[in-house]
Formats: sequence, structure tokens, C-alpha cells
Amino acid sequence: MTTTSAPFRRAAYDAVIVGGGHNGLVAAAYLARAGKSVLVLERLGHTGGAAVSTRPFAGVDARLSRYSYLVSLLPAKIVRDLGLQFAVRGRTVSSYTPVERDGRAGGLLIGGSEARTRESFARLTGSGREYERWRAFYATTGRLARKVFPTLTEPLPSRSELRARVDDEAAWRMLFEEPLGLAVERHFTDDLVRGVVLTDGLIGTFADAHDPSLAQNRCFLYHVIGGGTGDWNVPVGGMGALTDALARAARAAGAEILTGHEALRIDTDGTGAPAEVTFRTATGEGAVAGRAVLVNASPRALAELLGEAPAAPAEGAQLKVNMLLRRLPRLRDTSVDPREAFGGTFHIAEGYEQLARAHAEAATGELPSVPPSEIYCHSLTDPSILGPELVARGYQTLTLFGLHTPARLFEKDNRGAREVLLAGTLAQLDAHLAEPLTECLALDADGRPCIEAKTPLDLDRELRLPGGHIFHRDLSWPYADGPETGRWGVETRHPNVLLCGAGAVRGGGVSGVPGHNAAMAVLGR
Repeated sequence: MTTTSAPFRRAAYDAVIVGGGHNGLVAAAYLARAGKSVLVLERLGHTGGAAVSTRPFAGVDARLSRYSYLVSLLPAKIVRDLGLQFAVRGRTVSSYTPVERDGRAGGLLIGGSEARTRESFARLTGSGREYERWRAFYATTGRLARKVFPTLTEPLPSRSELRARVDDEAAWRMLFEEPLGLAVERHFTDDLVRGVVLTDGLIGTFADAHDPSLAQNRCFLYHVIGGGTGDWNVPVGGMGALTDALARAARAAGAEILTGHEALRIDTDGTGAPAEVTFRTATGEGAVAGRAVLVNASPRALAELLGEAPAAPAEGAQLKVNMLLRRLPRLRDTSVDPREAFGGTFHIAEGYEQLARAHAEAATGELPSVPPSEIYCHSLTDPSILGPELVARGYQTLTLFGLHTPARLFEKDNRGAREVLLAGTLAQLDAHLAEPLTECLALDADGRPCIEAKTPLDLDRELRLPGGHIFHRDLSWPYADGPETGRWGVETRHPNVLLCGAGAVRGGGVSGVPGHNAAMAVLGR
């Protein structure tokens, strides 16, 4: 074995962090600011993990949020504590969902103003009742969000403590005890409205509305509590702007960050002595000691590093598509401006029954015949991700996220299934456009259309997301599930090894919460 002498400043560190994704960088910045010696080892040639901005299309000056793409769960507390030069912008339109009824192209526009939203509901459903139910439902989730979100950066409450804090038995039962489908069906009657509500329970989560595991409830919960409002905002400069700011903050506080260093093994004896991390670089292998080791990777990777039994398998269930357009396409529904429709979340084939059918088909091993997905246009809110020439010429980005496409559907032929699914998904979008989307796609320097698609298997290969699961595993409830959960939800059975990735309790999404909580655990807070 060839050894490598990495340029470490010391033989042992207070904290060695495996993985330079956003959670690892949050932990590094907090610990370094507290005076701890910190070393971050990142496998790739850059930091950021899934929260990066890249130029995916040859010769085109467009820096897209290639993987994760919106921000809701990042607490303002972390931005303030770390002095991050990072900002988000709100979207004036929440969502637009096109639909054809009685041979007429229409849709549901939510946002812009209360009057416009009320009018859109009335035009779709024929009365104001569904809008009033919508307001009442989201008033409930809003009250719950304001109580639950602040707890994410506090020591884990018990289930009873969180229930007391929510102090609303109906809301607790609706989101924590009964399948989400019951609440959706109890509150709403229109199929399209039901589908729009349900989608927040299905992002990256393969579940039916009535799944007894309540995986859909947990996903929905995290999607409506962000920031205490549930708003999903656009990161100015793209997702890479956040991780670049975090890396700067960590380095400024004294943390060392080394890329091209792949962790191979963690050895710990459980006595409180420093753990040893063995790593590999392009020139050989080496090792470094840490009084604490924080793993910003999946539970699967943690088990492998410790040489323990494999973690429970995880399975992602999404299609991610990045596009660059010469212009936004025209809509069949002429009552709405495409800049509004694509500025929020543009729902495609996400009626309640359509979602149920897509899940049932995928559960039997078939690609959904009518693939559901949602789209938004980052550059409408933040044109800074495009070069000045592209902005002047009216170019726009589109980000598409497909639902109900579990990794198992791609195992026999990833490339072939990807092509079939992409074609089917774009066909569903084209059904609501006045012109084919392909006519609007920009071309790269080699004359190829500016579009790329990623399946769960692609994400596993490129980012080591287990099974392509964007949350590393199913989301957890934001409370302690027995004493083994630990004080912060980041602890493992090894006192000096912590999990600070998305698979930690209260992990998932771009939040920095597991990184913050792991740092607090190290600091004994």
C-alpha cells in the first residue's frame, strides 16, 4: 500500500468530518468558530455534494442547480450564526396546475394575490367553497409550522413534548397519526385540488396517499414547516452559492478542507480515545485521527465505513431533468402568462387520481403511463445564474422533478427506461402547451439540445445517494423515537462517531440542520 502525507496541520483534530456537502460544511463552520480544530475530507474534487451549481451544457454560460434546487428548510438562524453571504428570493406565484375540462384549456393559479387565487379556484370548481377549505387547511399547517420548525435546531423533543407544543389535537391527528389521504379527502372535493395538496407528501417519497407507514405524512410535514411558513424559495446564484458561502465561512474560522480525499474506514474502540479515519487520494492512502468523527454521508456509507452490518436499503423515486430554453413555451391556457405559470411550481399530471394510478403502476414494476411531475423556472426569479448574453436573448432555465419512479424501474435498463420516461413526461407537458417544448430548447456548443435527465440510479452512481434516495432514507418524525435516538438525533452507538448527513433524525432537504445538531452534540450543548 502506498501512503500519502497529506498537508495536515496537526496529527489529531478535535473533529474530522467525512464529506463536504452542505451539512458537513455547516458542522465545520460551527465547530471551527467555537475554537475546535476541524478537518473536512471530501471525496470529490469540489465541496457541495448535491447542493452545487454547474454548467452541464457544453459551451453554454448557464450555472444550474444540477441536483437540489430550492430552499425552505434552511433556518435563518444558521445563516445568521455563520455570517453567510447568502440570500434567497420568494416566488410571487406558488403554483400553476393546467387542466382540460369540457374541452377547454384552463388551470389553477395559486399566488399573485388573494383575489386572483380566489378567482382561479372559483373558475375551476364553480364556487368559492374549495378556496375557503384551502385557506382553512393551510392556516392549520401554518400554525403547526410556526411551532414545529424552531424545534429542529433544539435538542430532540419526545413525542409527547412535541404534541404538547403543537397544542392542536386535530392538527396532530391529521398529520402525525392518520394517513394524509384521509385529510385531503376530508377537506377537499375537487380532484385537481386534492392532487396539488398531496404532491408535497410525495417529493422523493414513493408512497400512496393512504400508505399505513405514513411516509407521505412525514414528507408532507417537512414540506409545509420550512421557515415556519412552508415557503419554498429560490437560492440567489443557485444552490452552489450556499455551499460556497459555507466553505468560505468554515475556512475563515480555521477549518481545513481537503478535496480528493475519499474516506475508506473509521476505526474506533468506544473508549473515548480518538477515532482514526483512513482515506485514499490520487497518490495513495493515509490516516488521520479525530476526537470526534462526523459523517456527512448516508447511513449506508456510515455502516460501510465502520465495517458494520449494512443499513436498511433505501430507494429513491424521482426523475430530475435540467433544461435551458431559448424562450418559455406558450400555453394552451391563454388566461395565464407563461412567466407566471413557470415562475412558481408548474404541476403536470398531478391530479389526485392520476397520482394514485401512477403509484399503482410503478408498484407493479411498470413506468407510469401518465408520468406526474412538476417544473419551475429558476431564472425568472434569479437571472444571475445565466450569462449576460443569455439574459439579453431571453433564455430561461427549467427544472423538472418527476414523481413515482422508484429505482427498481431502472435496474434492467437504466438508459432505456430513462429515455422512455423522459419522453412520456415531456409528452404530458406538451399536452398543455401551444407549441412543443423541444422547439424551445437551446442548443449547446455541439448542437445538442440542452436537456439532461437523472434517474435514481444515476444519482446513486454520481453522488452515492443510496438507491438514489434524495433524503438518504425515509424521512423521520421530528421527535425522539426511544432513547437510542440520542439527544440531538445524530448520535450512533459509538460515542465519538456522529451522523450529520440527511439520514440523521430531522435530516433531509437542504437544511443544514443535521450539521448544526452534530456540532452542538460535539460541543456538549
